[in-house]
Amino acid sequence: MLERGITEEDLADAAKVDPKSVERWIGGRTPYRRHRYAVAARLGVDEAYLWPDALTPDQVASASESEIINVFPHRWTVPSDLWRNFFERAESEIGVLVYSGLFLSEDAGIRRIFQKKADSGARVRILLGDPDSEAIAQRGTDEGVDDSQAAKIKNAIVMYRPLREVDGIEFRQHRTVLYNSIYRADDQLLVNTHIYSFTAAQAPVLHLRRVAGGGMVSTYLDSFERVWDDAAPLG
Repeated sequence: MLERGITEEDLADAAKVDPKSVERWIGGRTPYRRHRYAVAARLGVDEAYLWPDALTPDQVASASESEIINVFPHRWTVPSDLWRNFFERAESEIGVLVYSGLFLSEDAGIRRIFQKKADSGARVRILLGDPDSEAIAQRGTDEGVDDSQAAKIKNAIVMYRPLREVDGIEFRQHRTVLYNSIYRADDQLLVNTHIYSFTAAQAPVLHLRRVAGGGMVSTYLDSFERVWDDAAPLG
């Protein structure tokens, strides 16, 4: 509540209860399910994050399964229109965690969407791999592309150059071993899994949407934030 700037009265209004009930929840009492859902939605977090013991394992598993919108067998099978519509729907948050994501940086339409969203007040964060890091060298070896992995990152940096001075768009470089590339538009994700000896374009993509009580989207978002916190601003 402090982080979101939300008062007890705000939360009481969202849950349609008396502020005294909110005080009791803060004191440790667990609300009814309908109130838990309303509170979690108002705070923008998962119900299980606020009350981890309130949901049974079966309920968490069921909610997590409901977060799956679609599964694409390869990244290249994701329609180009889906990528643009995905980011176009974002209102407050766009995130990209990749090594190069060159296909995205080369898309002039996507770059225009990033700028338009930033101009409208959305936060746009783009994480690219450090081309000089050991993780990039190893990924190039694993995929059989050697130094071209680092070259693709440098190309992406060049393609993003016009966006680097735009207010609301932040770029950082990471040295993390990526198990997935993550693309975020508010509460929806496109997660491109990575498979040893195959390029990212050949690997599956999960299209996910946050559902109250689910855990998949939250897990990927937590991973994104950890990489972001350890990354260095793009110089």
